Amino acid sequence: MKKRAVFIDRDGTINEDAGYPGEFERIRIYPESFEAVRLLNQAGLLAIVVTNQSGVGRGLFSEAAVTAIHEKMAAAFAARDARLDAVYYCPHFESSTDPRYAVACDCRKPNPGLALRAAADFGIDLARSYMIGDKVDDVAFGLNIGATPVLVLTGEGAASEKLLREHGLPRVHIAGDVLAAARWIIRREGRGR
Repeated sequence: MKKRAVFIDRDGTINEDAGYPGEFERIRIYPESFEAVRLLNQAGLLAIVVTNQSGVGRGLFSEAAVTAIHEKMAAAFAARDARLDAVYYCPHFESSTDPRYAVACDCRKPNPGLALRAAADFGIDLARSYMIGDKVDDVAFGLNIGATPVLVLTGEGAASEKLLREHGLPRVHIAGDVLAAARWIIRREGRGR
């Protein structure tokens, strides 16, 4: 049986958006993120972070720096009995001076590449999964992979909600933060305790 996942944006959703942080010390994880991930774990849903990290392609930091951030982030969650099942990121930036990153890729959200990789790695049923994020691109990513998108009002969420309403894009569930989003998903799944 295929698994269900909750894809979660990083900057602005799990942690404050600090621009282009090249080290973990610049990242402030929202306190409610730990409980959100713990609840998803307890409900049997995969918690998978998907994040655009064009700072790599822009030459602001290396992929090794991104990997170190994600390892420390996973450890911070584990220390609070919460498990991030995986982190997938896109390092590309089409105008990069580094040819490794100057590509029109399929992994930059809202393109589906990160979810397709996760689905192959974990056996995920994307149509029965969710995407939580604060940006219009996160909502579009969720729609592009056939998942149920949830917009949070942290980070750029309020501005994104306004844009979605102005452009008449499909209705999405709106939650105050990642914890409210996780609770809504669990209720919807009928998996609450």
